[in-house]
Amino acid sequence: QVQLVESGGGLVQAGGSLRLSCAASGRTFSNYAMGWFRQAPGKGRQFVSLISRSGNRFYAESVRGRFTISRDSANTVDLQMNSLKPEDTAVYFCAANFGQARTPEAMDYWGKGTLVTVSS
Repeated sequence: QVQLVESGGGLVQAGGSLRLSCAASGRTFSNYAMGWFRQAPGKGRQFVSLISRSGNRFYAESVRGRFTISRDSANTVDLQMNSLKPEDTAVYFCAANFGQARTPEAMDYWGKGTLVTVSS
């Protein structure tokens, strides 16, 4: 059974930092891109960042320069979030895709999400 489990969410003040981690199990993800999406209250799920199986990194314009995605192994992916803003408040989801797609519909696997709250 494939599982993606996120950790590291929490409450932080504006300007602060958090590091999210995602651990995948149930299969090897060496041929998959892994990344992060987020969903704010009342909004749809949005792309945040993706790292391909070859190490190419992609970011949403709203987080470029503040967030950094990394992948230490085939089955783990982290998201370092710096200079957080109240508008970054959302549930953050880990996802995996056999390719480099960056839309929610294209993802093959999802985690259950972790809440990030940024206070002003």
